[in-house]
Amino acid sequence: RNGVGTPSWCRLSQAESELRCRVPGGKLCSGRGTCDCGACICQVTEAGKYYGPLCECHDWVCESYDGKTCAGHGKCDCGKCKCDDGWYGEACQYPTTCNLTRKKSNEMCKNSQDIICSGAGTCQCGRCKCGNSEGPGLVYGKFCECDDRECIDDETEEVCTGHGKCYCGNCYCEAGWHGDKCEFQCDITPWEIKKRCTSPDGKICSNRGTCVCGECTCHDVDPTGDWGDIHGDTCECDERNCKAVYDRYSDDFCSGHGQCNCGRCDCKEGWTGKKCEHPRSCPLSVEESAKKCQGNSNLLCSGRGKCECGHCTCFPPGDSRVHGKNCECDDRQCENVDGSVCGGHGVCSCGRCFCEDGWFGKLCQHSRKCNMTEEESRNLCESSDGVLCSGKGSCHCGGCICSPQEWYISGDFCECDDRDCDKHDGLICTGNGVCSCGNCECWEGWNGNACEIWLGTEYP
Repeated sequence: RNGVGTPSWCRLSQAESELRCRVPGGKLCSGRGTCDCGACICQVTEAGKYYGPLCECHDWVCESYDGKTCAGHGKCDCGKCKCDDGWYGEACQYPTTCNLTRKKSNEMCKNSQDIICSGAGTCQCGRCKCGNSEGPGLVYGKFCECDDRECIDDETEEVCTGHGKCYCGNCYCEAGWHGDKCEFQCDITPWEIKKRCTSPDGKICSNRGTCVCGECTCHDVDPTGDWGDIHGDTCECDERNCKAVYDRYSDDFCSGHGQCNCGRCDCKEGWTGKKCEHPRSCPLSVEESAKKCQGNSNLLCSGRGKCECGHCTCFPPGDSRVHGKNCECDDRQCENVDGSVCGGHGVCSCGRCFCEDGWFGKLCQHSRKCNMTEEESRNLCESSDGVLCSGKGSCHCGGCICSPQEWYISGDFCECDDRDCDKHDGLICTGNGVCSCGNCECWEGWNGNACEIWLGTEYP
């Protein structure tokens, strides 16, 4: 070689070679390759592919919309979207012609709080255009819900003070740093931090908390208490394991017949079972009692009551909507969010609506009569990506009827997957609410991500 980095056959000096490889005012080969006699040899040093004469192109840095690069309406070319005919925008997310009414467009731009583009952008044909007056790309998201300006430190003007990465307005700090903007440094090593936060099962804070400088902050699931159900130095104790389904109506642990010790029930004399639910005086064994209470369900009393010596007591007490030998009937399933039963167009029997003539649907919400043309109906059934009922249902009179074979599909455009809703005791929304597009909407008296917390009147 004629110098460091220059092969012997090369007629260029090292300075001449590097001049050809250097991005104006930047690094050799954009910092993504090596310079070989004035030519860049690109190397993959992180996810993605680099190309171009100076390794300047990175094929995944193109803008995306709704999780799709170039919104699925264009191709990524060296960091910029080349849009298909009929589409424009930095992510090819806007149609050149709009067939939506203003009302329909605004409805498609509303976030979960019914705010158009989260108040941080404008709505263009059912798609949000985020305002970025303080810098490109700081406000983003399908509904402009992410604001990375929240990550910028006021003093240093650096993102996460240079010690973390920003995602949707939240800083995720490097090991050894903490704070809302990663502005504080821990006084112990990253290795010691991990060691202190590792639970007996080898997980960080038992996957039920956050580790900050060697101390676990447990995710408390009890909004009314100062201790909560999850505790311990590494959040290893989960008192919820001591609560049977019916226990959530009171402060009783272990069915009121034992003491909870770090998630395990120590039963009083005369009681047995994992949650002290079985009297020793019962002629049935724990297994025989459970089998009688299960019926056709995998859960005791269908997850809606108390099993004692093979008999179910349905909860909450006094609520006639939950009934049946094994509490298998839950007539709350017939109620809409507004409390109406079967939409006022049917009767409820064991949690199922039987509709009057002229009405159909899970909650008798669809009228068989329709006063609009098929084209008008289809226009109202198209989701934001232009697909009829998201490809998961059929259209009737401007409303989507989601596939009954896929019970978990819901939403105005069949765009939601109710399997995304939180579970507790094996039931979606713990059986104490309805799943609405991935989030539990709890019935009166219930709270929590999975409607697992009873906040109503205590029962004797």
